[in-house]
Amino acid sequence: MTINFDTLKASLVLYGLNAVYAILLLAVGWYLSGAMQRFVTRVLSVTHRVDALVTLFVASLVRYAVLAVVGIAVLQLFGIQTASLVAVLGATSLAIGLALQGTLSNLAAGVMLLLFRPFHIGDDVEVAGKAGKVRSLSLFMTELVAPDNTQILLPNGQVWGAAIINHSAYPGTGEVKVTFPVRAGAANALADQILRELRDDPRIDDRAAPTVNVSKVIAADPAAPVVELTVSAKVRPSDADAVRQRVLDHASALLAAA
Repeated sequence: MTINFDTLKASLVLYGLNAVYAILLLAVGWYLSGAMQRFVTRVLSVTHRVDALVTLFVASLVRYAVLAVVGIAVLQLFGIQTASLVAVLGATSLAIGLALQGTLSNLAAGVMLLLFRPFHIGDDVEVAGKAGKVRSLSLFMTELVAPDNTQILLPNGQVWGAAIINHSAYPGTGEVKVTFPVRAGAANALADQILRELRDDPRIDDRAAPTVNVSKVIAADPAAPVVELTVSAKVRPSDADAVRQRVLDHASALLAAA
């Protein structure tokens, strides 16, 4: 068997050039996909009529669409017919579907989240056992930012399949209610000090003044009676935890000093 080195050399040169073209095409496609994503984000953001969540999702979709077109172009560059590729993919669709069912379910859940929009960018939510502020929604992931500035990435399938608690869905204020035991003789003085502290807090709703009341008697011992003091205040839902912690810290310091 004789080897035609001229034909072999020509084939190597041809496939080598195709490989170089493919690498260049992939590099250009990767840059172009990012540029298109930024362009779509900028265009949709300028209108101020499109929700930020929709903007991020559509921009992400455009980026993956450009990458898909580039991938098909690379396959055609090596002589792979896309029609034959589609036929092969159709024959193996069941196996691919079973292998990627988790990924495909995340994609479908992302579309459902985009259509029904149970939350928006910046909303404070609790979902799948995690709590935080919504930062973005992509094809496969929902990103939250925890109160301690920790990134939380949740697969869209878990988000769509779980109960979503949105603390920012309805306008208005939340309520902070804290109860703790205190000696009956010191209840009035402690209540006055806590009220002064709450009135100086800018997070407290001015339309509803905070209250401190004796809710019930815990120990009726004449020598050392103990009552339960209840502190109530109206705040924004996002500030409820911080205000509650401040009330507890202030009350603990007053009780320790007493």
